[in-house]
Parts: sequence; C-alpha cells; structure tokens
Amino acid sequence: MSEYIFKREDIEDFLVGLTIFGTGGGGEPEWGRIILNNEFDKKREMRIVDLEDVEDDAFICSGGIMGSVKSLEGVSYEQMTASWEDFFPLVEAVKMMEKIKGRKVDYLVPFEIGALNTPVIMAAATRLGIPMVNADGNGRSAPETQMISFIGHGIKLYPMPLVDKNNNVTVVMESDSTTYADEIGRFIVVKSGGMGANAHYPMSGAQLKEYAIPHTVMEALAAGISIREARESNNDPVKVFSDKVDGWELFRGKITQVEGLDRGGFYFTNVIIEGVHQAKKSTAKLVNKNETMVLWIDGQLKAIFPDLVFMLDPVTGKGIPTIELEVGKEIVLVGAKVHERIRQFLHTEIGKQSFGGSRYGYPELEYLPIETL
Repeated sequence: MSEYIFKREDIEDFLVGLTIFGTGGGGEPEWGRIILNNEFDKKREMRIVDLEDVEDDAFICSGGIMGSVKSLEGVSYEQMTASWEDFFPLVEAVKMMEKIKGRKVDYLVPFEIGALNTPVIMAAATRLGIPMVNADGNGRSAPETQMISFIGHGIKLYPMPLVDKNNNVTVVMESDSTTYADEIGRFIVVKSGGMGANAHYPMSGAQLKEYAIPHTVMEALAAGISIREARESNNDPVKVFSDKVDGWELFRGKITQVEGLDRGGFYFTNVIIEGVHQAKKSTAKLVNKNETMVLWIDGQLKAIFPDLVFMLDPVTGKGIPTIELEVGKEIVLVGAKVHERIRQFLHTEIGKQSFGGSRYGYPELEYLPIETL
C-alpha cells in the first residue's frame, strides 16, 4: 500500500488549499495549524492513503467537528487542542461507533475538505493508529451532516454518535429523515457551548471507493503549493487556481454590505458586492450558510449549492472564510462544478431533502448546473 507521510513543511500550503476548498467554512485555519503542529510536537505520524489502496472489506467511518464558525470565535484553540491530549471528543465518537458496530475502524475519511475538519480527522486517525484516506464526502465544505455524497448512494448516516466537550454522549440510531441527526446534533452543540464531534457513515472499503470524492486531500495540498508558486513567480494566483480546478471567474468586486446572523449552530450571511473592472456597474448577492450556497449577479441566478463558489483574495489568491467577510474587503468569486458522484442524485428525493434550497432559506430554488447558469 502506498502512503504519504504528512510533513511539517506541508502545513502552510495545505491550510491555504483547505481554506479555499472550505468555500467559506470548514473551520478556522489557525485552529487547523495548531492541531497539525501539535501532532508533530507530540511526534505522532500522520499517514494518508489513496482511495484505491483501501481494502474492499475494510471498515471505515467519517466524522468531524460540529459547530458554528461564529460560535467558535471565542474558543482558545491552544487550550482546546491541549485538552484533547486527555479527552478528544472525536476519538471518543469513533470509539463509540466501534462499540456499536462491534468492529474496529480501519480508516477514517474526512466528511469535508476544510481547514479545521480535515486536520482534526488527521489528528484523530493518528491517535487511533490508523491512516486517513485521500478523499472526502464533498470535495468542499458543507454545513450539514446529510450534505454528502455517501447519503445519495444509499450509505446510512446512522448510527451517529455525538460527543460534546463536556463528555455528554448522544447516539442517533435511526430516523425517517436525512436531516434529523444534524438537527439533533446542532441542538446539542448549541446547548453545550457551540462545539461537539460526531462519527457517522459506517461503510466498507468497497463502498468508499465507489462513492467518495477521490484525491481531494492531496489536491488541497497541491492547490496551496500552486498558489504559493504563482505568487513567487509573479503570476496571477487567482487564474492559476481557476485553471487548476477547471473553474472560471464569476465576479470581482468590493463588499458593500454584510448581514450576519449566528443561529442554530450556523453562521448565515447575505453579502452584497459591487463590481470592479469588467464587472463595474454590476452587483452580486452571495448567500452563505457557513459555506457559499447561492449566488446572483444583477438579479440573475449564477450558482447553486453544491456547485462551488470559491471566495478568494484578488491579490494573494488565498481563500476568505465567511467570518472574515466585511465591508470594504475586495473579493473574487470563482465557480467550479461539484463532482459527478454528487450530481448523480441531486434531483432524487433524498438529494432534494438533503441539499435543497429549503436547507438555506430558499425552498423555491432547484438545483441547476453552474455551467448551465
């Protein structure tokens, strides 16, 4: 089996790529940096294996940190990470999954690509003595537990053990709705200070290989490297990144209005952007629910979740988290297609229930491909 051993010198490039693919969410990059450096300080080795190398009969689950990007602002990342040496909620959630299923987990796969939720899976896998898979369930970050490729292909979210920072343990065993577990989880983390960890989507290696979004972990690292090299060679990092993801620039402007609301474990924003350069005299409206959800330009719909709208700094090419959006900030929006493994089921009932516009306040919207819009 081929493995990539993550190196300390990878950290900064990795976080740049993870932040971009987080599409506004996925957690605070500074916390991801602290987590990764802590693993090296403790001399723990982080191993990443390719999706194709996972055995068909292996037992895998996903997981991550659950909470609002806004509610975590007041958390001391150093103290929280240090506390995980004694009690790591994500590791405890995975152990509860093992107890329920009666089998040891062989690999962890990230729920999403994001600057906190990917490093935290790496840290949990290392402490469990297992590798993390070079793949995820989205190819981006997404705000809710049912917003993932696996669920659209028949992989059950349940059981979902959830452990909060106070060691309260809740297990959602079954439900008639794809959204129930996330709603219960949000209620619990809000009641316990805004943060918890969950494990979910138990599956076989064969299922993982068929339904996961492949190679996304190392693609995030490669994206960070390409952006750094673009800046070092005085090339346009935004164009370099757009070409790398087969995307295109949607809008370039300056933020004139941000309406933010932390509600129910999510950070909602409506962002108004006035165009510059070729987009002068145009106006964009971007709706985020932790991550980018829907974009209009001059009143015309241009992108719908789960297609990707990357929020980039026009000078550095780095990703802009939703909590850093503020009036006066210059921003470039780059669009790209979500992976076909997700597109395949978006018009099914489970796809509409899990990903539809009702999940971010626009029930009238139905998915249309970004290239069509």
